[in-house]
Amino acid sequence: MGASNEQKIADLEQQLVQMRQQLMQAEKMSTVGVLASSITHEFNNILTTVINYAKMGLRHKDEAIRDKSFTKILAAGQRAAKITTGMLSYARSKGDHKERFELAQLVEDVLVLVEKDLQVHRISLVKNFAQQPSSVVNANQIQQVLLNLIINARQAMDEGGTLTITLSENRADQFAEITIRDTGCGIPPQVLPKIFDSFFTTKTADESGHGGSGLGLAMCKEVIESHQGRIRVESAPGKGTAFTLKLPLAKGQTGFIHSESINKAG
Repeated sequence: MGASNEQKIADLEQQLVQMRQQLMQAEKMSTVGVLASSITHEFNNILTTVINYAKMGLRHKDEAIRDKSFTKILAAGQRAAKITTGMLSYARSKGDHKERFELAQLVEDVLVLVEKDLQVHRISLVKNFAQQPSSVVNANQIQQVLLNLIINARQAMDEGGTLTITLSENRADQFAEITIRDTGCGIPPQVLPKIFDSFFTTKTADESGHGGSGLGLAMCKEVIESHQGRIRVESAPGKGTAFTLKLPLAKGQTGFIHSESINKAG
C-alpha cells in the first residue's frame, strides 16, 4: 500500500511539473500575442522600405543612388532578421538548462521585440547599463520575466511615459540587479501584497483575450526564485512602479564598468 501511495504521489508531482511548464508556455504565447500587432506593423514598414528602395535602385543608373538603395535594403533586411531571430528564440522552449549570460545582452534581445510597441504607445526608453553583470540563468525564462514586466509597465502608462531599465551589481550581497521602472499609474498599497499571488489580477482581458489571467507576476516570482534570486516591487499611486530582479552574480564576475547608455524611443 505504501509503495502504491508513493507512486501516486510521484505521478502527481510529475503531472504538476508538466502543468507548470504548460502554463508557462501558454503565458509566453499570450505575451507574444500582445506584441503581434506592433511587430506586424514594423514588418510592414520594413517591407515598404525594401520595396521603395528596390524601385529606386531599378529606376536610377547613378551609382551613388544605387549604393544608397542597396544599403537601405540591407539595413532593413538585417532589422527584420534580428526581430525574427529574437521572436523564434523567445518562443522556443529550452527546458531548465542554465548557462552564464551577460544580463545586458538578455535585456537587449527583449528590447528588440518591444521597441516598436513602446514607440506606438509614446514610451521613452532610458537604459542605464553602467555595469555589466553576468549570471548563470535559463536565458529563455529570464527573458520571459523581463518581457512580462516591460509589457506591464507599458500598459500602466496609458498616456505615454518613461521606462527606465537599470543594470547594477551588489558586490556585498553578490547579486546582479535589473530594475524596470515606469512612470505609470502605480499600484494601490492594499493591492501591493497580493500581486504575486496566482490568479490575482487587477487587469481585465482585452478583446484579443490578452491580460487578466493573473499568472504573469506569479510566474515571474517562481522563475526568479528557481534561480536562487529574489524579486521586489516598489510602487505608489500616481508615481509609478519599479520591479527589481536580483540574481546571483556569476563566479568570477569582474565588475567591469561600461559607460552609461541612454536610448529614447518616442
